[in-house]
Amino acid sequence: MEWIETLKYDANGLVPAVIQDADTGQVLMVGYMNREALQRTVATGLCTYWSRSRQKYWVKGETSGHLQRVRRILVDCDADAVLIQVEQVGVACHTGHRSCFYRAAEGESLVEVEPVLIDPEQVYG
Repeated sequence: MEWIETLKYDANGLVPAVIQDADTGQVLMVGYMNREALQRTVATGLCTYWSRSRQKYWVKGETSGHLQRVRRILVDCDADAVLIQVEQVGVACHTGHRSCFYRAAEGESLVEVEPVLIDPEQVYG
């Protein structure tokens, strides 16, 4: 895919990927992808990321079953980030919340504004 080569990757060869629910517009998470992760995402139709902490590829939902099926990929004006609209199966966050953005800054504190939908222990053990 030629467009993958036109992206402006950071010094580690990564671009941020903002993941959005294609139906509701809710931002679900942010991950990082390199060229190979993007190619795998396009080829399989499932979001594949590069784990900066584990230094390996991972497919969202490969262990939990909470998959992200790609509906559309958009590239920002500077070509240094992607927005991926997905069909989210289950929850996006490993904490059991629908979105990783479940806390709101209120004064000095972070307050949970979204409920836990599943017990993460049941999914991840």
